[in-house]
Amino acid sequence: MKKFINGFAAAGLVALTPLLVNAQIVFSSGGGQFGTLLGNLLAFTNSVLIPFILGIGFLVFVWGMFQFFIAGGANDEAKEKGKSLIVYAVLGFVLIIVFWGIINLIVQSVTGGNSTQSLPASSIPLAPVNR
Repeated sequence: MKKFINGFAAAGLVALTPLLVNAQIVFSSGGGQFGTLLGNLLAFTNSVLIPFILGIGFLVFVWGMFQFFIAGGANDEAKEKGKSLIVYAVLGFVLIIVFWGIINLIVQSVTGGNSTQSLPASSIPLAPVNR
């Protein structure tokens, strides 16, 4: 049975290979409606979804800090809860940065490297440094 499933998967992969070749033609010609849809989805993800998730992660991190340092005080159970929230928030930050990198990798491969994306946080204007 296992050989049958492996053979079926291999045959399916071989059957879908022409679609991969056609994908290059679709993306190099602008992609039509699919290219427009993909571009809109990637733009929405980069400009709205990722900053929103980063904001939620920051709030979870701050809430964990509050529970660990202020509300925890002498209560070890509250400190553990705050500590776990902090760890989850940091893991969330790492995962969303990885997700942002994958999205930008897709954008670079689809557009041929013509458009550059930056982290959403880099759009915040910084004060100039006087020396």
